[in-house]
Amino acid sequence: MEGHNLMSSGLGREILDLTFEHLFLVSLSMGIAAAVAVPAGILLTRRAFLQRWVLGFANVMQTVPSLALFGFLIPLPLLGGIGTHTAIVALALYALLPILRNTLTGILNVDPAVRESAIAMGMTGRQLLWEVELPLATRTILAGLRIATVTTIGTATIAAAIGGGGLGVFIFRGLASVDTTLLLAGAIPAALIAMAADRGLEWVEEKLSPV
Repeated sequence: MEGHNLMSSGLGREILDLTFEHLFLVSLSMGIAAAVAVPAGILLTRRAFLQRWVLGFANVMQTVPSLALFGFLIPLPLLGGIGTHTAIVALALYALLPILRNTLTGILNVDPAVRESAIAMGMTGRQLLWEVELPLATRTILAGLRIATVTTIGTATIAAAIGGGGLGVFIFRGLASVDTTLLLAGAIPAALIAMAADRGLEWVEEKLSPV
């Protein structure tokens, strides 16, 4: 009985540790993806000729199977190798497309009459962007961020395959030993994090969106 309690206690601590690792992977990856994709999306609204190439690159990253992308990155200098940094790069690349596409769509879908009225009032391009376009596009941009976050939480479980840590450690260990308990120890917390992130970002979306 005492041995069973010790095992349960050890598993509980490991679940907690790997959950924090998973949150770190997702948070850093999403931060990098958002920092790249939102400015890129804004740039594409001003440089239409770049849209085909930038969106094409993001589409390619999204269609490459996750394990294959991890494998492609491993031999690359600086970006590659075994461990957390490679996993973060791969996850950030996967998260680019929904944020980039929604940023572009949200700004381009601003009512032309609203844009023309703002210009007629003497707004500069910077003022138009910050005071009109971005506020009106907020809901669409956040929807892309929400999709990317939930997807990244699930994809991050594969990071364990290249030593990236996270809840995928339990899943791969459970697959290797055909242990349902270990599989559930990885899958359930990941699912709960995804649901919490989805609801949390939905709440933020509602609060920040214009009425």
